Amino acid sequence: MLCTRIRTALSARLDGEELPPGLTARRLETHLADCRDCRRWEARSRALTAGLRRAAGHPEDEVDDPAAADALLARLRTASVRPGPVPPGGVDSGGKRAG
Repeated sequence: MLCTRIRTALSARLDGEELPPGLTARRLETHLADCRDCRRWEARSRALTAGLRRAAGHPEDEVDDPAAADALLARLRTASVRPGPVPPGGVDSGGKRAG
């Protein structure tokens, strides 16, 4: 089975959604048992999800709330760092080397 399909299913599972058609939980677990890359991807995705929930001030088991998502986005916008000057040899926002 293609890892991209598995990762789509893992993402759905993390979001509390149903698995894609034709993919069962058993097939997903079988693939994970055999695929180190997908296990690593799942671990990183879980860590990212948990970190975002902590940053939003939500416990791990709290369901998603649109108002909470809006509040998190607002906090991220106010905390965002404004771009400063590009050091010689650095990369500017256009992806071009400066200097």
